[in-house]
Amino acid sequence: VEFRGLQARLVGAEGRGIATILDMAHLTRLECALSSAGLMRQAVAQAQHHASHRAAFQRRLIDQPIMRNVIADMALESEAAMWLSLRAAAALDGAERDPHEAALNRVITPVAKYWICKRAPMLVAEALECHGGNGFIEDHMMARLYREAPLNGVWEGAGNVICLDIIRALSRTPEAGRAVRTEIDQASGFDPALDRLAASLAERIGQPHGLEQSARQFAEDLALALSASLLIRFAPAQIAQAYCRSRLGPARGAAFGTLDADSDFDAIVQRSHIG
Repeated sequence: VEFRGLQARLVGAEGRGIATILDMAHLTRLECALSSAGLMRQAVAQAQHHASHRAAFQRRLIDQPIMRNVIADMALESEAAMWLSLRAAAALDGAERDPHEAALNRVITPVAKYWICKRAPMLVAEALECHGGNGFIEDHMMARLYREAPLNGVWEGAGNVICLDIIRALSRTPEAGRAVRTEIDQASGFDPALDRLAASLAERIGQPHGLEQSARQFAEDLALALSASLLIRFAPAQIAQAYCRSRLGPARGAAFGTLDADSDFDAIVQRSHIG
């Protein structure tokens, strides 16, 4: 597109246009993560409300063990997304006065953007399925959420771009790697799987060069470790334990509704309940 004779105002220093726009993009990447976390929360709320009022075989859907597992699993994912995105926001807020927060901000924002925006469409699709065919009707809330969910994964850098940016940040800013390790290590000792993942990440963070081919796995592991650390420190123990078992352990399921039978479903569902 060419604009002829258009009046313009210089934003930033002349010749520094790319650097200036990247500062803006960093902010909007955080907004993508936050809005996707919000979409996930709305989807869980819609599914939980429907399951609490819809009955089948003389029992509410929410009281059916398999549906309760699905709702609880989605609630865990939504809560983890909330904590990760808000921790990224806190790092941004503290970046000007705290070197640790500034270093963490450089990595946690693209990590949150990548992972939450990837998980949102999957969760929304599962929540839509909880409604049956009604959820797919165009004027239903779930259809609107389903249409909206993939967008944030595309805006301000699709998945590959974001993952490469994470590696670039760690390569150029050693302080960022130390900040991420410190953040994860604040929850050390709670879960053996998290401790193992933290050790693996520490090794990879120390040698970020050569990670391009496995950049997505690296970004995913960072997101899971950061989320687990946050839940361990700030959420009830039942929530953190269920998250670590289902996301970090060997029994990790690909679909929602695969939580371990020993999970405290009542505590998870009740915490997610609105109203």
